[in-house]
Amino acid sequence: MDNGSSIWMPPQASTVAKSVDDLFDFILWLNIISFAMIAIGTVYFAWKYRRKTPDQLATAQIPHNTIAELSWTIIPGILVMWVFVWGFQVFLDLHMAPADSLEYRVKASQWKWEITEPDGCYTPGALHVPAGKPIKLLMHSDDVLHSFFVKDFRIKQDVIPGRYASVWFQADKPGQHHIFCTEYCGTSHSDMLATVYVHTAEEMAKKDETWCKSEPTVERGQMLYTSLCSACHSNDGRRIVGPSFKGLYGRDEKLTTGETVNANENYIVESIRDPQAKVVDGYPPAMPAFPQLKTGDIDALINYMKTLK
Repeated sequence: MDNGSSIWMPPQASTVAKSVDDLFDFILWLNIISFAMIAIGTVYFAWKYRRKTPDQLATAQIPHNTIAELSWTIIPGILVMWVFVWGFQVFLDLHMAPADSLEYRVKASQWKWEITEPDGCYTPGALHVPAGKPIKLLMHSDDVLHSFFVKDFRIKQDVIPGRYASVWFQADKPGQHHIFCTEYCGTSHSDMLATVYVHTAEEMAKKDETWCKSEPTVERGQMLYTSLCSACHSNDGRRIVGPSFKGLYGRDEKLTTGETVNANENYIVESIRDPQAKVVDGYPPAMPAFPQLKTGDIDALINYMKTLK
């Protein structure tokens, strides 16, 4: 079919869907052929070497066959390694977003998906994306383990409390696609549904009139910075008690242990929750923890830090 669907797979609605399906088809047919060879061989040898008369005795046993043993060890080994390399490449393709991707934030909680678009547009239960553009989803959970799944895109990513996870896709044709949670998360797990809406450029231009609800996360992040962070962290490059927020996001920082860490979302969350875990070299371990900050507040603070380049 021209949309890539089959009797067991839904339509291919993203640019990465075909690579996932090709790997699936290869593994499927490899298993079918292997099963057929083993089943047919078992029936053949059971018939060929059956006991033909009641008094027939077993003939001499063949101790081993080097060629046969090497064949059924090396050939399956090569196939398994081939599947591993192929699968790992598909995994990397699904998780290494292009540099020009539009970054959407997805918050999972019992039992809903909440999406914030790159410009701060807030759309609970709906993911509105432009056709033909790479979309990166930066996801976190507010409570328990969830899993973000869009079957038409062939993307699935566990969403874990206390950590950020990401996956990306590009849908070239306008349409609607279902979002599911595929990790049991409580009594209303089956109700945790949402929809991806793929729009034309003209439709995206009218979003303020149709679906967009403003959530000024950058402004909120700046207020949080002023009230909680500015005494120890400057926003203009000046050195105070702790590292300046200017240019910090995404930068590699050397720690007091000699290790290097990238100041991404996960590092920032860890530094807020457990600031003594990874202390930047040259600074004292003086930062207190901020357990009162909710995930939305941390998101807003990170969005503000991204503007300090």
